[in-house]
Amino acid sequence: MLYPGRATTADAQAVPASPSLRETVYAQLRSAVLDGAFGPRDRLAELRLAARFGVSRTPVREALARLLSDGLIERADGGFFVAVPSLAQLGDFYELRNTLELRGIARAAEDPSLRHDPAIVAAELDRWYALRDQPPEPGPGFLVEDERFHTELSRACGNPALTEALSTAARRVRQVRRHDFLTPDEVETAVSEHIGILELLRDDRPEAAHRALHSHLGASPAEVREHARSSLTRMALNADRP
Repeated sequence: MLYPGRATTADAQAVPASPSLRETVYAQLRSAVLDGAFGPRDRLAELRLAARFGVSRTPVREALARLLSDGLIERADGGFFVAVPSLAQLGDFYELRNTLELRGIARAAEDPSLRHDPAIVAAELDRWYALRDQPPEPGPGFLVEDERFHTELSRACGNPALTEALSTAARRVRQVRRHDFLTPDEVETAVSEHIGILELLRDDRPEAAHRALHSHLGASPAEVREHARSSLTRMALNADRP
């Protein structure tokens, strides 16, 4: 809710925001940026953000300064915008994400005493069988399902640190990956490959699951670079798409 008088008074008197308010606004704005709430052409205006969070412009200004320092936003044309990774940066994030995912299965292949959590695998299989029977619409919304699969796959490996690192890497490329699934064929392929990987883990075949995940991710350096290039191109072509 917007409080014009409150914002103007706070800014005029330069009243510093409380530490808890500063942290809250920063955390909420950071999450919104990472979750793709703003497109690459959306100006992050202080007044509109203050209205969004129901605060004065002071904590918003401080949050924007921190996000600029974090490298998550950039200054251009006299305003702030979500920072889009360069091709090299995006390729690095994709490579990191792929490495973390593959390691989750590799550790089970290397140590017979380790096994992916059967309850998590079974639950995900049921979920993806249902998505196969009733395919979701292509578009940015499918990315939520895709990220869930990769997060749960990592969580099933039993190393929380890998999963936490993977989630962080995934959020850094989310702004670009929102345009990865724009056709029914792309969604169908993803659903089928996810099911195949999960079935191999259910059947206790980690080596085959590792190969299937490697193929699914396109984990060779050339494939990673091509995926990054394609993702950036799609984002540029669909920048105005909700």
